[in-house]
Amino acid sequence: MASRQLKGNGPGASAAYGRALGEIRKLVVGKEDVIEGLLIAVLSEGHVLLEGVPGIAKTRIANALAQTLDCGFKRIQFTPDMLPSDIIGTVVYDSNKNDFVLKKGPIFTNVILADEINRAPPKTQSALLEAMQECQVTIEGVTHPLPYPFIVLATQNPVEMEGTYPLPEAQVDRFIFKLLLGYPTKAEEKAIIEMKMRDDVEIEKVLDPAGIRAISAQIRSVSIEPSILDYIVDIVSATREREDVQLGASPRASISLMKGAKAKAFLSERDYVIPDDVKALAFPVLRHRITLNPESELAGTSVEDAISDVLSGVKVPKSR
Repeated sequence: MASRQLKGNGPGASAAYGRALGEIRKLVVGKEDVIEGLLIAVLSEGHVLLEGVPGIAKTRIANALAQTLDCGFKRIQFTPDMLPSDIIGTVVYDSNKNDFVLKKGPIFTNVILADEINRAPPKTQSALLEAMQECQVTIEGVTHPLPYPFIVLATQNPVEMEGTYPLPEAQVDRFIFKLLLGYPTKAEEKAIIEMKMRDDVEIEKVLDPAGIRAISAQIRSVSIEPSILDYIVDIVSATREREDVQLGASPRASISLMKGAKAKAFLSERDYVIPDDVKALAFPVLRHRITLNPESELAGTSVEDAISDVLSGVKVPKSR
């Protein structure tokens, strides 16, 4: 494939991607698949659902990502008493100007860490829907665009479910990936402790919003053959045809799989998608879009098992 350039004589996109991975690793130990998934999501202009117990560096990863991409970053701790205006902002009276002015909420930034999003009531959760889908918010009837890029990284604690409000399917479906964060290995945990003993780590800004927009435009030009599109559709359709599945993946899953596969192909220095690109992203794209029957869950079947069965049962097209 021909060498791709961000702008002018700048570094190639794949080289910048590799440098971004390296910069994030300065602050984060392990979690290679999560870091890669986040970068692919940003370049695919999608949002990510992060799931893991507290204390495993979700905030640190999000902050490192924003620093590397020269993007604004804000963390919102969701609570049961949070209102939509606490997120998007409101109009207040300014006595100095003798007029009403817009007081922007924390959502007006590039990277939002929505921490424990399922602790907020549904009305507050829904305040994110327009922002995630349209990259804009409406306050007092006036529409305000959000900065580019805009990515929501929402976290859920899989253990403490008391007092939470499960995310509605309409909102869950708007996340391009669901990434799982587990405990580190002993070696990684030791490296984490050693890292915390140093305070001289500096993150280099590898990309910027203009560079991200340029790469995203190039990713959209990556070709995908009809046989690969059929493969994507067959995988997603198969999730709806299983007896152990109560709710299968929607067509938005097919779109997410296509966009993610294009990004992965591009960052692998290919201008075309191969089946391995699709298979590599099937789990993060599908795991939050499939609901199993209660009987299947009681029998010990997991969503991961269902996705594995789907991938093994769908015929793989021949790649180039």
